Amino acid sequence: MPVDPDSTPVGLGVEVTAPASIADVEMVQRVRTPIRIEYTYTPGRALSAYLRGMAEKRIVAERCPRTGQVFVPPRGVSPMAGIPTVGPVELPDVGYVESFNITRVPIATRPDLEPPYCSAWIVLDGASVGFMGLVINCEPESVRMGMRVKAVWKPDDELEKSATNILGWEPSGEPDVEISDIETIGRPGDLQ
Repeated sequence: MPVDPDSTPVGLGVEVTAPASIADVEMVQRVRTPIRIEYTYTPGRALSAYLRGMAEKRIVAERCPRTGQVFVPPRGVSPMAGIPTVGPVELPDVGYVESFNITRVPIATRPDLEPPYCSAWIVLDGASVGFMGLVINCEPESVRMGMRVKAVWKPDDELEKSATNILGWEPSGEPDVEISDIETIGRPGDLQ
């Protein structure tokens, strides 16, 4: 189609003029196309050990031999040093909230989450980095950075090889962790 400087913008900086035969037809604003993608994921050595541990209410991590950082869930390689991690390193099911977000709008794909609810970055004792989890069994407004939390596990007869064995994280009642230097949380010292 020819570009006309007096035509209507349609996105990405491209302007087009409709041919006279369809000039009175309403322009398409969007098209909804249902799609589906199915895939099979095969966890590697490190993540398989983590999932087997979850079936036994154990949290299994791995350590970078160069930096000493402990990663959970483990991926088998240190993102900082680019070398294979070693393990297993068993971590407790307690930690603290490094940061959090209170969600007040429903999410269509998660009807089980009734707003408001709190998503948090949980750092386990002994871990160098955190992971996302729900803070439960307390008012979202009471969640704070540094708050100590503990895992709430599924009943033993419902355990499987899945991170969903942890239903969420609830306040442990322990004193908060003091977060004094937000720039260095979860970051290694000098790479050796």
